[in-house]
Amino acid sequence: MKKIIPLLFLLIVVFISSGQTAEQQSLVPVLEKWLPNKPLESLLSYLQIPYWGILVSIEERGYYPFVEFLIRKGTHFFYFGIIALAIYAALPKFNYRKLTAISLTMFFAVADELHQSFTSGRTASAQDVMLDTAGAITALLLLKCIQAIKQRRSAKA
Repeated sequence: MKKIIPLLFLLIVVFISSGQTAEQQSLVPVLEKWLPNKPLESLLSYLQIPYWGILVSIEERGYYPFVEFLIRKGTHFFYFGIIALAIYAALPKFNYRKLTAISLTMFFAVADELHQSFTSGRTASAQDVMLDTAGAITALLLLKCIQAIKQRRSAKA
């Protein structure tokens, strides 16, 4: 039971977050305050990210909304990676445990996007589900690498 508490906490945070409007979650005012000199603007101006049929860029959105976009998508990736690790930790040991954790994370990503679609000014995105799932896969692959390194070290000892 103790192993499921961190997972429940993470899922509650996602549920609350996806129930907020874009205006409630906007980081632009904070970014304008913290980054008044627009650091890395020239470097970031080379980035164009395909998303929902458009190329998201500084030119298309402006500096602060573009930086916010990068933060939001990075948060999706890393947060759902953490959710996948929490699911993995909560599951009993069995074959295909990592695959099950990835599948459940993808299910929660779909549920999150569905919940978000009922929030004013927000839309569901299959691309976010793919990003969330990629975060889960990456986190569990890193875990697998760490486990393999530990296993090699203990075998040599």
